[in-house]
Amino acid sequence: MGELNRQVDTDWVQAILSDPQVAEFITSHQLTQHEINISLSKFNQFLLERRKYETNDATYHAKGYRPILVMNEGYADVTYQETKELIEAQKAQAITKNINLVNLPKSYKNITFRDIDPTASKLAVLNILVDFVEQYPKEGQKGLYLYGDMGIGKSYFMAALAHEMSVLGVATTMVHFPSYVLDVKNAISTGTVKEMVDAIKLAPVLILDDIGAEQATSWVRDEVLQVILQYRMTENLPTFFTSNYSFLDLEAKWANIKGNDETWQARRVLERVRYLANEFHLEGGNRRHDAMEE
Repeated sequence: MGELNRQVDTDWVQAILSDPQVAEFITSHQLTQHEINISLSKFNQFLLERRKYETNDATYHAKGYRPILVMNEGYADVTYQETKELIEAQKAQAITKNINLVNLPKSYKNITFRDIDPTASKLAVLNILVDFVEQYPKEGQKGLYLYGDMGIGKSYFMAALAHEMSVLGVATTMVHFPSYVLDVKNAISTGTVKEMVDAIKLAPVLILDDIGAEQATSWVRDEVLQVILQYRMTENLPTFFTSNYSFLDLEAKWANIKGNDETWQARRVLERVRYLANEFHLEGGNRRHDAMEE
């Protein structure tokens, strides 16, 4: 019986030491026979844990980490190392965490510059945005006021910008402005308007999406939007816009509130938009309409 046990022990030890990873570890660390002997239980633990990891065993406790051998005060030990998949997942999570979407689809967090079809007009916009990202933070960088017909990809561009900025570790807030205006109006009764305005105006990078489509009132224009823009202008914070209106058309819309002539007030707000962003007219077909036809 004793001879059998010795044979079992010998086979067990041989099976452990013949494993390529264990053998390579012993060689690379030049382990003595004594160090090998006191490391056998850890070698065995490593083999058991590796088998669970490789077979995706439900009892494996270190999901996202793979077992590896390390030296620990003169003998082998088992520790766990992040897998490439976990590292990539953590990077992706950190990127999306830097993107704050307000009343916009969550799918916008996954759009990148690589997803943009570089037609002639769009290539010009793409180059502007790529230059902005590559030069950030450059003193005096201006944002972009991107206007054009509905459905041609203006918001898509800005979502891609938000993603690329987040890769740099820069937090970006992208706001669907018409929906935000409704939320701000509803916040009057709760006294939380200032908090909502501050949350937007303080963003390191801000994108106001579909500006001009909101229900225009003097209060929204002067007490909400102008406050946001004034702060960002003073602090030189990058600000981007999408709109169906050119600068001149937007000024005309803001100047005519319920039939009143408010040209001066509208011009004052638009001057802040001009200071913050360069105007660009994006042309092209309606991507939404084309998608429905397909």
